[in-house]
Amino acid sequence: MATPLSCIVVLNWNGAEDTRACLESLAGILSPSCRLLVVDNGSTDGSVERIREAFADIELLLLPSNIGYAGGNNAGFRRVQELGAEFVIFLNNDTLVEAGFCVPLVETLQRNPSAGIAVPKIFYLDRPDTLWYAGGVVNLSTGLIRHVGLRKKDAPQFDRPGVTGYATGCCFAMRCRDFEEAGGFDEGFRMYAEDVDLSLRIRSRGMTINYVPSSRVWHKVSASLTRSPLRKLLKKSVGDLYLFRKYRAWSGIVLYLLLLPLRFAGSFWDVLLIRRK
Repeated sequence: MATPLSCIVVLNWNGAEDTRACLESLAGILSPSCRLLVVDNGSTDGSVERIREAFADIELLLLPSNIGYAGGNNAGFRRVQELGAEFVIFLNNDTLVEAGFCVPLVETLQRNPSAGIAVPKIFYLDRPDTLWYAGGVVNLSTGLIRHVGLRKKDAPQFDRPGVTGYATGCCFAMRCRDFEEAGGFDEGFRMYAEDVDLSLRIRSRGMTINYVPSSRVWHKVSASLTRSPLRKLLKKSVGDLYLFRKYRAWSGIVLYLLLLPLRFAGSFWDVLLIRRK
């Protein structure tokens, strides 16, 4: 079997339907130079059987229990290393991708030795012309962590590639050697902010986070929002606060907590938009 140039890692936990839809969108992309690995994080809903039934040829890595986003993707990366791939692309299972989405990401890393992470333009799946991510801004001292373009209609201003503050863990590409040398995901994060932490560590090594709008992905954000927006925001806040503590950004903790009501308002605004559709 040929050594793949890149390997896409999709992490699943009790999300068979989302994962199957994601894999269907990836079907035309896979080739000897682009492999796919599905990591199952100890699912208990029959996900493994349902995924195998629909995609018999896709490699599945089965973990005995749910070890979280960071742990599951780190386990997947160890398998990617065994395959000998040069690039790894981490992709959430609740996404759909444009055909060839991985090509601009990998080409960005190939052309630019200082680029440490390449991240696509990401839209809401249920509002396909509305942006979810067009870059990231992070300022630990002020507690600011936000997506560029969030909830805005796509426009030419978001088509300019360039350096950004951090990559979202929803989808990004890296050289395998850079991910390994950076230490992978910090498994101390229970959920959320692992991506910001990894981005900051990559930046501390003198490398950049590159926003690549010619690569396009659609993210199913609405499902988690409509089920439990409060719970999701609380989990995200725990991750962000752990990040500030890790980097000793004490002022960031204070300011983040002061602005927490505005974050609640933003989450509930998203829910209202979804329910009005």
